[in-house]
Amino acid sequence: MALRPLVARDRDPDTEGVTQTSQPPAPVTGDSPTPGAVRRPRLRVHRAWTVALVTFVTLVGAAAFASLPGLLIDPLHTEFGWSRGMIGLAVSVNLALYGLTAPFAAALMDRFGMRTVVACALATIALGSGLTVWMTQSWQLVLCWGLLVGLGSGSMALAFAATVTNRWFVARRGFVTGILTAGGAAGQLVFLPLLSWITEHHGWRPAAATVSLAALAVVPFVWFLLRDHPADVGLAPYGATEFVPKPAPGAGSALRALHALRDASRTGTFWLLAGTFAICGASTNGLVKTHFVPAAHDHGLPVTTAASLLAVIGIFDIAGTVASGWFTDRISPRRLLAIYYGLRGLSLMFLPMLLSDSIHPPMVLFIVFYGLDWVATVPPTIALCREHYGENSAIVFGWVLASHQVGAALVAYLGGVARDALGSYDVVWYTSGALCGIAALMSLVIRRRPVAAPAVAVAG
Repeated sequence: MALRPLVARDRDPDTEGVTQTSQPPAPVTGDSPTPGAVRRPRLRVHRAWTVALVTFVTLVGAAAFASLPGLLIDPLHTEFGWSRGMIGLAVSVNLALYGLTAPFAAALMDRFGMRTVVACALATIALGSGLTVWMTQSWQLVLCWGLLVGLGSGSMALAFAATVTNRWFVARRGFVTGILTAGGAAGQLVFLPLLSWITEHHGWRPAAATVSLAALAVVPFVWFLLRDHPADVGLAPYGATEFVPKPAPGAGSALRALHALRDASRTGTFWLLAGTFAICGASTNGLVKTHFVPAAHDHGLPVTTAASLLAVIGIFDIAGTVASGWFTDRISPRRLLAIYYGLRGLSLMFLPMLLSDSIHPPMVLFIVFYGLDWVATVPPTIALCREHYGENSAIVFGWVLASHQVGAALVAYLGGVARDALGSYDVVWYTSGALCGIAALMSLVIRRRPVAAPAVAVAG
């Protein structure tokens, strides 16, 4: 009797290694299976989702460092007498390096692998945060929190999330980007109330030590569970129809990052993305994350309560960012960015009128509204980089992220200077709101990348 050939079932993107075969008829005996029975396939989740989960946990743990600077301004000012501008300078160095390191880190991940780069980055964050416990001079704050934590955090910034989605996903990239971006918001939600409580009851040093331990705790997850490329485990990317070989490591990571910047800077799209993202950073990390707690405290709101409000922003940030990823797969990213920046600018214009010594419904409305919009700009920005810059999109996004952090750094510093000079943050809120309006208009100017028409054969 001739055996029937094996028939392979089409692979579903949510499964890996699934094969369904038809078996030849077996003799009927008491111990034999039913003649012609078909073996059920064993379904397994695609490894890309495990990598995405590890990336999410990593970004959550690393977000602890970003939650602390706004809580340190008043304690350091009280203990050491440092001006808010001086403390803001250290934060601005941190934010600037966070962005300027990102494009080189994306290239280093291509050269040495994500696992090695991210593990070293987490260790650097832990070192910098831990050393601040013994500082006594303002330059030490700049060195530890500005330089070390800035370099470490920049090495695993949102360019890390872009690298993961580019390598491991073909389908649902926008959705996954939204989830990974929400990791920072989730970290803010977890750590802000904890760090504010520790700072208020035990001082800022135990809070800094907590950040250090949180970064170290994530290292084992990265080292044992993260993989650099689907080809490392013999898989195609999620949603791909063909196996994708792992590219050979390229030498000259720094040169590649600079070449990507050179090529991208020749396009108007890059400057529009960089400009809008600089305003994004100025109106989020530089302004709200750094100065919201001390600004609310100026109006008599307890620090722990203000930090809790900032954490609630994180709750809605998660929902808004995941939803933004879903929208990015379906709606023009240009239009999404225009809507996001316009709504953010409007909310910031109202904030100075809402700050008071207690929580009231209009303030809660601001928290919800602003939270939904916090980092919703990231998925459409990454999508536009991917659309215009192809295989270099993660590195180009790293440079766009650098502009985000430069904008954040300027406002982190200038916001502190304005508070020292004017005794109020009102001018900073209004200026940031106006800048967001400009970013909305800039987003609409970004051109769509033309799609090449399919070639048509002409009979001779």
